[in-house]
Amino acid sequence: MSADQHAETILETDIKDGVAWLTLNRPKKINALSAELVAAARAQVAALERDDAVKVIVLTGANRNFSVGYDIAQEVEVGLARPEDWHAALSNNVGLSMAVWASTKPTIAAVDGWCLAGACELAMACDMIIATDRAKFGEPEIRFGSGPVTLLMPFVLGQKKTMELLLTGDTIDATEAERIGMVNRVVAPEDLEDAVQKLAQKIALTPLVTLRLTKIALTRAYEAMGLRNAVNVNLDLAATLNAAQAPEKTQFVTLVREQGLRKALDFRDSRYGALSE
Repeated sequence: MSADQHAETILETDIKDGVAWLTLNRPKKINALSAELVAAARAQVAALERDDAVKVIVLTGANRNFSVGYDIAQEVEVGLARPEDWHAALSNNVGLSMAVWASTKPTIAAVDGWCLAGACELAMACDMIIATDRAKFGEPEIRFGSGPVTLLMPFVLGQKKTMELLLTGDTIDATEAERIGMVNRVVAPEDLEDAVQKLAQKIALTPLVTLRLTKIALTRAYEAMGLRNAVNVNLDLAATLNAAQAPEKTQFVTLVREQGLRKALDFRDSRYGALSE
């Protein structure tokens, strides 16, 4: 299989009525964001940015889940160890989220099922989130010795709820996510695609130049508040954090390498409790 064919497999694109749907398509891995998927998604967002036939970009996931975040098993297999190695890898991940954030076209995350860790950040990078009533959000990275990669949550939720979620690694359901302002609307699973398409088409009625300039103004407002600087500072710290050693983290990584990710997650859950389902 060629690289281009593989990219088409892990990321599907469907354009209808001026709305581009990008579907993360690794269902056997719950749409985990591998390096290849991150690169494919970033390239496609850039391509859609240049396509004047597209007015709105939608991100979603295949098979009843958005994504469980970055591919931990792949990171362990690559064997990242030094801060500079982590910084290079994490820069790619941040690059995708910030490409979505900085897109001059409105973006919507259509979220069903799990939306965790780096995928939760990717959803928050979108301008709006529509979720099903079975969606689950959270950044559980602290439970295996890591931390947020793209630090957007303080700007989306504010200090108190961000502190709680990032320091505990807890997950929340869609109703709570809507209550605290992470999600715009909660719908039944069977209504997700229709609800998102209707919202996107309503936005797409506005001329593209108007959408672009309005989006740029809104993006600059948040960046004037320090969003991009906070993301960059966190990236530097995250590289050091991921290279730092702790007994629990060493055991987690060893289990991933020797017995697989499921055993490592069971170890994590024996300490913190399983993520709610």
